[in-house]
Amino acid sequence: MFFKRLFLTFLFFTTSSVLAFTPTAAQIEQFKKLPKAQQEALARQYGVDLSSIGNQGALGNDIAEEPVATVKPRKSIEAEPLTDEQKFNPELNKVMPFGYDLFAGEPTSFMPSENAAVPDTYLVGRGDTLDVNFYGKETQNYNVVVDREGRISIPNLSPVQVAGLTFAEVKELIKAKVEQEIIGVKAFVAIGQLRSIRVMVLGEAYMPGSYSVSSLTTVSHALFVSGGVSDIASLRNIQVKRAGKVVANFDLYDLLINGDSSNDIILKPGDVVFIPPVGAQVAVEGLVKRPAIFELKKGETAAQLLKMAGGLKPQAYAKKAIVERFNNNNMKEVLSVDFSGNEIDYTPRDGDRVRFNPISLQYQNSISLIGAVARPGHYQWHQGKRIADVLTSVRGDLLPQADLAYGLLIREVNISGDIEVHQFDIAQAIVKVPEHNLALKANDKLMVFSRYESRFDEDIALKNMALSEEQQIQQTKVKQWHSFQQSKFEKFVGLKSTEVKQVDETEEKSVAEISKKKAIEKKEGLQPEDYALFSRNNLLKPVIAKLKQQASVKSAIQLVEINGHVTYPGVYPLTVGSEVNELIAASGGLLESAYLEQAEITRVVSTANSEIEHIKFNLNDAMQGKVAANKVLKSKDSINIFAIPNWQENVKVELKGEVKFPGVYTIRRGETLTNLIERAGGFSEFAELNAAVFTREAIRKQEQQQLTKLSEELRREIASKSFENSANNKTPAYSEMTKLLDDIANVEAVGRLVIDLPLIVKNKQRLILQDGDKLYVPSKRDSISVIGEVNYATSHLYKDGISVDDYIDLSGGLKQRAAEERVYIIKANGSVKIPGNGSWFAVNNSDLLSAGDTIVVPLDSGYMNDLTLWSTATQIVYQMGVAVAAISSI
Repeated sequence: MFFKRLFLTFLFFTTSSVLAFTPTAAQIEQFKKLPKAQQEALARQYGVDLSSIGNQGALGNDIAEEPVATVKPRKSIEAEPLTDEQKFNPELNKVMPFGYDLFAGEPTSFMPSENAAVPDTYLVGRGDTLDVNFYGKETQNYNVVVDREGRISIPNLSPVQVAGLTFAEVKELIKAKVEQEIIGVKAFVAIGQLRSIRVMVLGEAYMPGSYSVSSLTTVSHALFVSGGVSDIASLRNIQVKRAGKVVANFDLYDLLINGDSSNDIILKPGDVVFIPPVGAQVAVEGLVKRPAIFELKKGETAAQLLKMAGGLKPQAYAKKAIVERFNNNNMKEVLSVDFSGNEIDYTPRDGDRVRFNPISLQYQNSISLIGAVARPGHYQWHQGKRIADVLTSVRGDLLPQADLAYGLLIREVNISGDIEVHQFDIAQAIVKVPEHNLALKANDKLMVFSRYESRFDEDIALKNMALSEEQQIQQTKVKQWHSFQQSKFEKFVGLKSTEVKQVDETEEKSVAEISKKKAIEKKEGLQPEDYALFSRNNLLKPVIAKLKQQASVKSAIQLVEINGHVTYPGVYPLTVGSEVNELIAASGGLLESAYLEQAEITRVVSTANSEIEHIKFNLNDAMQGKVAANKVLKSKDSINIFAIPNWQENVKVELKGEVKFPGVYTIRRGETLTNLIERAGGFSEFAELNAAVFTREAIRKQEQQQLTKLSEELRREIASKSFENSANNKTPAYSEMTKLLDDIANVEAVGRLVIDLPLIVKNKQRLILQDGDKLYVPSKRDSISVIGEVNYATSHLYKDGISVDDYIDLSGGLKQRAAEERVYIIKANGSVKIPGNGSWFAVNNSDLLSAGDTIVVPLDSGYMNDLTLWSTATQIVYQMGVAVAAISSI
C-alpha cells in the first residue's frame, strides 16, 4: 500500500501541471529503490508510460543519470585571418606559460554531480544521507539524514551521534548497534546523498566568487568549478585559508609534473581558496621535451628548471645553452651556460629566456654508402677499417646494375670542407687487393655507380635479368633512400640541397619505341629525367660542382676530360694519383672502335699564356699499366681516344622486290651496289630494272628541308598575292591554294636517288653504298599513268605507238585550267622528260614513253594568281607521289 501511494504521488508530479503537490526527495529515493519489475507492474496498473517517468529520474539503478557539466567551454572571439606581416611574426611561435591550458572552461551555477566512491576517511557531517539496509530475519531499507544535531534516527533503534566520525567508524557503529538491539539482523551501510558546502575562490581566479560544492571537493576541484585561473595567476602557491589562517599551500606543478596530489586537500565549509599573482617566470625553448614558460619558487635551481621542461631532447646541444637576461642596467645580455654536467653554473632569474639549439647534423665516426648498393646509409667507422670491411661481397652488398670497375671515395681534407677524390676498382677491393682496398677515415663517402647511363637502358637490362620479387622491392627501396641521401650528400660537400625527383616505374615500351628513343638519345643526348638514378651524370654532378667551387688561384681545379671512343665521354673528377687507365675505367671503358696504337693528351702548360701541349702515347700500353705510356694526369687534362682508321659501325642496306635473295645486308665500307647485287644473287626474271627506286636517308632529310622551305615561301607568296588581289577587288582561288599547301604539308620525303640500274649492273656506273640505303626493284610494268588536270586521272595499258596526247584523250582530255604547254613525263626510273617546244600535240612523241611512265598535266599558274612557286611545288608533289606509289606496289 505504501508503494502504491508513493507511485500515485510521483504520478501526479509527473503528469499534472495544476497540482501544487511535489513529492519529497525521500519519496523519490524510495521509488527509485524499487525493483524494476515492481516499477513496471505499478506503471501497467495505473496506465502510465514508464519512459516518461524515467525522464524524471524515477527509474531504478540500472538507468544512469545524465551527468551535469560543471564547466562549459570558455567564450572565445573568432580569430581574424592573419595578415602577411603576422604570418612571419616570430612572436606567434613563442612559448606559452606552462599549466594554464589545463583550465579552458566556463564555470556553471549548478552544484557538481559527485558519483565518486566515498573513502573510509570521509568525515560524516550534518546533511549527509546514509542508506542503511537490514538483512537476515528482517529485510528493510532506510534512508536516514544526519540532522542538525549530528544524529541519525533509524526506525526501532535509538538515535546515534555520527557527526565528526569517519565513514568507517560510522559503519562499524551502526553494524554493532543493529546486532545488539535486533537479534538475527545485520546491517549494510552506504553513503547516499552527500551534503553540500560553500567555499570561496578568490584572487586570480577566472571567475572569483562563492560556490556551492560537494563535501568531497578538493582544491583542484574548486579551481575547475570557478573556471580555472587568470593569465597572471600563480600555480605554485595556491593557498587554502580557514578561519583566517593558511592551512595548506597547493603547488599545482606537483600535480601536473609529478602526479603528486598529497597537498590537494578536501575543503571544509567556509574555506577560502586564494590564488595570488604569478611569481618569477623563466622561459625554456628549443630542443626540450616540454618548452614553456615556468614559474619558479625562491631557491629553485637550473636542474629543477630543466626537470620542469621534461629534460633535453637527444639532439640538443647542452654544452652551450643560450640564456637571454635583463641585467641591472636595464640592458639585455646573453649568457652561454653548460647544462651537460652534474653541476650547472647558472641560477635562474625572473625574465630569463633559456634556449637549447640543435647539435651539428654531421655524423661523427661514420662512413656513408651512396649509389647502387643494397643497403645505402651510414655505417660505423673504426681505426683500420677498409673498403672490404664495408663491401664484403658483390651479390650481398651491391645491386645487380652496379659497375664493379669504378668506385669513388670522397674525403674531407680540411676545416673548410674541401674534398679530395680517390678512385678504386670495386671488384678488386672486395677481394682485398691492397692497391684498391683503401683505408677509410671518419666521414668518408663511398660512391658506387650504375653500369648504365640511361634509365631506359638500365630498366631494360634489369628486366632481362629476371629479378626476383625481393630484388625488385629492394630496387624500389634503394631508389627512395637515394632520393633522401642525395640531398644529405650535397649538404656534405657544401652545396645547396636540391630535391631529387622520385623515380617512376618504367612503362612497357614496344621495340619500335625503344629503337626510336635510342636514336633520339644518340642524336640529341639524354634529358635530365632520362638518366639512370645511379648514373655518372647524377652522382658526379654535386662532386664536380664542389671541385669547381673550391678551386682557386692557389689550388687548380681537380677535373679532367676524356673524349672520343669511350663508353661515357665527359668531365670527371681528377682523383689522387690518377693515371690514364683509371680515367678510361671511369668513363666506362674503351669502345670496340678505339684505336689502341695511339691516343693523345692535351695539357695546359701555362695558364698565364694559355700555352698547351699535345702528348702522344700508346693506348694499349697504357691500358696494361706500363709506366712509359700510363701517364699521370694533371688538372684540366683532356684525353682524346681516336677511332680505328676507316672504322665503321654495322652499316646495313636493304634490298626489296624482284631480287633473288631480298633482305637486309651488312656491308663493308666502300662496297658498291654492283657488289651487293652479286651477293644477293642478281634479279629474278620478272624484274623491271628501269623502274627501280633507290632511296638514301641523307637525300630524304634534304628533301624534307626543301619541302618545309618551299611551304613557307609559298605561304608568304600566297599571302602577298591575296593582299594584292584584295586591293584590286579580285577574289583569290583560296580552295586551290589551301589544297596545295595541305598537299605539301602532308607529303613525306622519300629521298629517291635517280639511278640507271642497268648501267650499274653492267658495272658501267659506280654507286658506293651508305648506311640506310634501300633498293626497290619492281616487277615488269605494263601500264602508263596519267595524273593532274585531266578529267579522269587513271592508268592505261601500255601500247607501242600511242602518243602522250592519245593517253590524255583516253583520260577524258584536258581540263579548262590545264597548262598544255607544260605537260611533262616522269619516267619509271624517276627522271623527268619534257616534250619538244611548239605544238607538241602535232608531233608523234610516242617514243618518249615506256611502260611504267607517268604523264603529268599541271595546273595553269594563271588560275593560282600567277604564283611563281606553283610549278616547282606541284612538280615536287607529283614526283614524290609517283615514287611512293612505286615503292608501295612492291
